[in-house]
Amino acid sequence: MKLTGAQILIEALLAQGTDVVFGYPGGAVLNIYDALYERREAIRHILTSHEQGASHAADGYARSTGKVGVVIATSGPGATNLVTGIATAYHDSVPLVAITGNVPQALLGRDSFQEVDIVSITKTVVKKNFFVTSPADLPGIVREAFEIAASGRKGPVLIDIPKDVTAMKTEYIPQPHYQYQTGPEIDPASLAEAAQAIAASERPLIYCGGGVTFSDSSEALLAFAKKIQAPVCTSMMGLSSIPTDSELNLGLVGMHGTATANMAVSKCDLLLAIGARFSDRVAGDRKNFARNARIIHLDIDKKEINKNVEAQLWVLGHVGETLARLTDLVPEVTHPEWMHTIFRHKAYNGLPFAKSEGKNVNPREVITALRPFLGEEGILVTDVGQHQMLAAQYYPFVKPRTFLSSSGLGTMGYGMGAANGAAVGNPNRRVALVTGDGSFHMNMAELAVAVSHQLPLVVVIMNNGVLGMVHQWQNLFYGGRYSQTEIGRKTDFVAFAESFGAKGLRIEDASQIRPVLEEAFAWGQGPCVVDCRIPSAERVFPIIPAGGTEDDMIYAED
Repeated sequence: MKLTGAQILIEALLAQGTDVVFGYPGGAVLNIYDALYERREAIRHILTSHEQGASHAADGYARSTGKVGVVIATSGPGATNLVTGIATAYHDSVPLVAITGNVPQALLGRDSFQEVDIVSITKTVVKKNFFVTSPADLPGIVREAFEIAASGRKGPVLIDIPKDVTAMKTEYIPQPHYQYQTGPEIDPASLAEAAQAIAASERPLIYCGGGVTFSDSSEALLAFAKKIQAPVCTSMMGLSSIPTDSELNLGLVGMHGTATANMAVSKCDLLLAIGARFSDRVAGDRKNFARNARIIHLDIDKKEINKNVEAQLWVLGHVGETLARLTDLVPEVTHPEWMHTIFRHKAYNGLPFAKSEGKNVNPREVITALRPFLGEEGILVTDVGQHQMLAAQYYPFVKPRTFLSSSGLGTMGYGMGAANGAAVGNPNRRVALVTGDGSFHMNMAELAVAVSHQLPLVVVIMNNGVLGMVHQWQNLFYGGRYSQTEIGRKTDFVAFAESFGAKGLRIEDASQIRPVLEEAFAWGQGPCVVDCRIPSAERVFPIIPAGGTEDDMIYAED
């Protein structure tokens, strides 16, 4: 049977297991949207307020479910509005397929209305992109795009389709569901050498990143860490890969990491990096990072080996399989002196936590108060800034895929779209967004999506009237010269929420924290926005200045 290119695209998406897409229609994708209408019982379409919100929603859907997120946008500005979301997914290795329309092939290169070369624009922030010239190629291209996005080190793939291709008719030849490719074969010799080094270590430390969570290897990590009695620190992307209440968990490492995690990095004799990339927010001073340790790097991506920090040993392959095989190889060992040092340091150098007093609402208390309402399976989403770091430091994660945040690109405005995507993909799990007034302003229109689809989100805005993290840096390193960070907007977030059809609440006093959150989570008729007023002088400590080491850690403002 002959179908149009648009119909073939939708059938190809269905063949790859797609049941929901996020997007925004326009002229170049009208044929695609007409085909979507025909198959509206099979594929749910979530109309967003902006294409960037659509890309973040597909990202949040993918991170929280483990499936491939799909987003559709029209040509020109529709396509370019996706770029920030595509780059966000690329930096954090999120499986995403972005489908863009383009002008008909006869109009390409003529500066036609809403024409851009989106393939060239996105080539540095995708694993691969495709330009489709024939509808017959669509089933194979869609299958390959899904396989590339979901396999090995995951990431975004773009498919650009001229409008005339979506109108052409041809025979539809279905393709099978894509096969997940695990990556390179694990080298037994490298594995044996790593096992030998681990067994000989007296002060081992595990540093895990997003590769552990996204490869569904959290259980394998915990079993391995227990067998070799090694404490575990995590990058932002590695948060939720090990339960916060595990005695081996030292928490976040790096710029805003715990004092104990950063001490352990400087004192360990073996650092085992698992699915992590030694970003500058973890290894500020690359030459002195883990300077007393032998470094072993386990990763699926060969390009990450020795890119930022030199490793003496490495094992390439799926980290879950690598961990399982290493667990079988290494003997069960204990390190009582090392663990005593860790536990003692942790006891005396915990994160600061002052109770809220009157009008001085402590954001840490608000963040930890969310846990009883979300439960172990609930999903916490953040935007970028002080609130993001406080959530990373203080929220007690138990299960993987419960923390969504733009860690690599640091995209302000990520949160509302990502929360929408997480709620769509996980209708039986609670979702909360912690954001700042600066970040929320970036994409606040996406609240309309949550209202339209009655998504039971709770949005907590840490409203301090400043761009908190930049304000903090200006205070610490620029002599208190607050250039353009004291924004002082007059936005009434409660009135804003109500005008969109959401519930609006406010926390202005410490006594209101729990009762307001109880009301917010009990609302149940769509999203609830909580305007949480916090002091503009709120800071995030500890902090290691850019390019510094544990020796440069600042513990307080004075």
